[in-house]
Parts: sequence; structure tokens; C-alpha cells
Amino acid sequence: MFVTTGGRTNQYMIDKAKGIAAAFDVMYVPRRKKSIHSLQQDCDSDCLVVGKERLELYKKGETEPFFFHPNSAMFRIKRLLRGEHDPFAQAAQLSKGKKILDCTLGLAGDAIVASFLTGKSGQVTGIEGQKYVAYIVQEGLCTWDPGLFEMKEAMERIEVVHAPALQFLKSLPDASYDCVYFDPMFDENIRESLGIRGLTQFALYDEFDDAMITEALRVTKSRVVLKDHYKSDRFEKFGFKVSVRKNAKFHFGFIEK
Repeated sequence: MFVTTGGRTNQYMIDKAKGIAAAFDVMYVPRRKKSIHSLQQDCDSDCLVVGKERLELYKKGETEPFFFHPNSAMFRIKRLLRGEHDPFAQAAQLSKGKKILDCTLGLAGDAIVASFLTGKSGQVTGIEGQKYVAYIVQEGLCTWDPGLFEMKEAMERIEVVHAPALQFLKSLPDASYDCVYFDPMFDENIRESLGIRGLTQFALYDEFDDAMITEALRVTKSRVVLKDHYKSDRFEKFGFKVSVRKNAKFHFGFIEK
């Protein structure tokens, strides 16, 4: 990995890029009007680009970067403000003051909705195993302006943790969260969602197994929730009760404590 700046740079962007490079103990490479592709060829590496408005993560050989955007959270929160229904909110039993652990943070769309519904008295923690993705999402949650005050507050309240999910779960006390949530990234997710394609280049595919479920059940006070493709065998394999959604390609399942 190396860090550089956008094509039209300024001193602020240069200083920020150098700071990020120092924090991650990687190279800072001056842009010098070279293309990202050319710099990656020279360095034989992925790169993080500091632009004027956002951070971008480029996989070597790929043209589509990963960058933070709140995906579906904006229109979901607008629907909730109108008093409409959200399937995730129902499955996770979200309400004011609840503590939610999102073990597969990704672009944080579900975490933003959870933070909005649990409010200032609640707590939402998101785990992300890929350190550069975790950094970009954390930065985005603090700096992205959705133009909606309630959503902005919700984004800023989310705690991002860089760690493998199982390792972090093992570090937690018993019954420390009201709900533990999983939205694993598998092939069906990738094919169905345009919003996560940049993320798939860097995503870590942690094993979703009995050990993960056992720790999640220990950590939750109430239930473990899984979002997965309707074709998935994980609901049955791990004993999730499925909330079938007609005409929806993804269902939610839960295991009560």
C-alpha cells in the first residue's frame, strides 16, 4: 500500500496524505501528474488516494475504487421518518437505548439505520476486519454530509472497530449487546448489489461457522440476526428462524437467546 493525492492537489491534501501514510507506516508517493495506474505500476501496489472530497482505495489493476457512501441508508431513514417499515429494524428489534453490534460493517448502511433508531441513548458498534476499509468508513461517517440532520447525527455516533469479528466477539463480556448482527458478503451479495462492488475488491471473507454463532449468542442479550440471500442454506444450517419477505432476494433470520 502507498498513499498519494488526487490529480489537482493542494498543501492540505498533501499534508493529509503524509499523515495517513505515517499512521499506517506505508509510503507517501507524490502525484506529480502521473496517473493512478502508472503510480501503481511503479510501486507494484494498491493505493489510497486523498482527494478534495473523499478518500479512495484502489486495488492494483482495477479501475473502480472503493470509497465511502451511505448506500441505501438515506432513503431508508427518510422512509422511517415517514413512519414506514424497515425489515432490518424489525428483525433486530431496534428501539431507543438499544446496543447493537454489527459484525460485518461494510459501508455501514445498516449501522446508520440502527444508530438512527437507537438514538443518543443507544450504542452501535461496527466491526471491520480490513484496516484501510475501516479507516475510510470511519472517516466517511464523520465527514459525509447527507443533508439530513438526523442522519448526520446517527452517522457520527457509530463506533468503528478494526478487528476480525470472531476475535472481537471473544473479547466482549457476556450479554453486552442487545443484538448481534451479521450480513456476510458472499457471491450472491456481490451480484445483486451495485453499491458494494468497490468494496468487494478489499473485503475479508471471514468464516461464518459454529464458533461465530456460539460467541454471538454469548454476547447478545436478546437475539442474533442474519441477513442472507433467500437461496442460502445458512438459515437452516445454524437454526435461524426466517422472516420470509415475498419478492425480496434477501431474508432476515434470527436466533433468540
